[in-house]
Amino acid sequence: MNPLGDNLLPLLVLAIGGAMAVGNLAALLRPPEKPNDESDLQKAPVTRSIVYIVLGFAASIWAIASMVL
Repeated sequence: MNPLGDNLLPLLVLAIGGAMAVGNLAALLRPPEKPNDESDLQKAPVTRSIVYIVLGFAASIWAIASMVL
């Protein structure tokens, strides 16, 4: 019996994958109105954001499947 729960790893992967997907999707949909610094980007890099969205979504699906099955 694990004191942290038997589904700890899938829960952590679900949290990180979900945050990765939602955070990058939000960065694509709502870029900052004005950058705080000269080194800040005007908008998120599209290709990298899409790759991170797909990876985060895949990790979330894997974690949900691991908890259900």
